[in-house]
Amino acid sequence: MGDLSNKAQELAGKAKEKAGDLTGDQQLKGEGQADQAESKVKQAAEDVKDAARGAADRVKGALKRND
Repeated sequence: MGDLSNKAQELAGKAKEKAGDLTGDQQLKGEGQADQAESKVKQAAEDVKDAARGAADRVKGALKRND
């Protein structure tokens, strides 16, 4: 679910940035860039969490085999 939410935020940010470019509205452009950056940070955090979860699952599996 988070992936879709992050992607939607990224796309909305791109749209805002483009609209700001077209209209000369620097504030809107900046908001769009900030939305995109926030989306990328959230996605990176989710990737780290997924990797940690996967590592923990592998350790659990290895411990079960050794029992």
